[in-house]
Amino acid sequence: MLSDYTQTEFSHEGKTKPVYVRGHGPAVIVIHEIPGITPNVTRFADWVVDAGFRVYMPLLVGEAGRDVTIPYVLKSMAAICIRHEFHVLASNRSSPVTGWLRALARHAHEEAGGKGVGAIGMCFSGNFAMSMMMEPSVMAPVLSQPSLPFPFGAARKAALHVSPEELANLKTRCAKGDKVLGLRFKGDVTSPGARFETLRRELGDGFEGIEIDDKFANPKSPEPKPHSVVTEDLIDEDGQPTKEAAKRVIAFFVERLQAA
Repeated sequence: MLSDYTQTEFSHEGKTKPVYVRGHGPAVIVIHEIPGITPNVTRFADWVVDAGFRVYMPLLVGEAGRDVTIPYVLKSMAAICIRHEFHVLASNRSSPVTGWLRALARHAHEEAGGKGVGAIGMCFSGNFAMSMMMEPSVMAPVLSQPSLPFPFGAARKAALHVSPEELANLKTRCAKGDKVLGLRFKGDVTSPGARFETLRRELGDGFEGIEIDDKFANPKSPEPKPHSVVTEDLIDEDGQPTKEAAKRVIAFFVERLQAA
């Protein structure tokens, strides 16, 4: 499914990572979930391309194009737990990789042009789009099942995995009219409801949260419990809550990046 994408590399401060690029229009950075850029992550990226955007898909862990299996998930999870780029238990600071992602956003905006850049993070990368808003060009952040910090204890369940400086910037931008969109399944313990409660309290009308009942998850998903809203647990049929959530994400990008 990646045959239509151009594989490039992007470097910042000595860190070089593969990036898969396709499309024309304002830039949207699609940040994959665990275990990597799977076929269903690519399917979602294709929908974004079809809506008139230029997608940049960085590979942060795992392999590009490989299907989801439980051993592959566990291997990728172990990798992010030990790599210094990810602080999986940090409540009040973000992962260092977000600095690289902000630089990628600047590069994508310069290359693609337009009003600004969209970004969607999923699972372990779910909250990264908030930290990326320290880069002024990032105008359409989406948090899909944000799972960091790993929710061990009440404090981490409600935490946002951003630094105080990043949260203050986010609140200022939302007070001036910027928006944040979030998605999760109601029963997802890895992306707790308390996290969305924090977002509503901190951002007020600047946060739009979509929470889907678990019964609407794809019964053929390889995941043991509903988790991946726009990928593995999505039912690709109009009217299904997961498909409508994916459409809302793309509409959000259109509103923030394309609308006059």
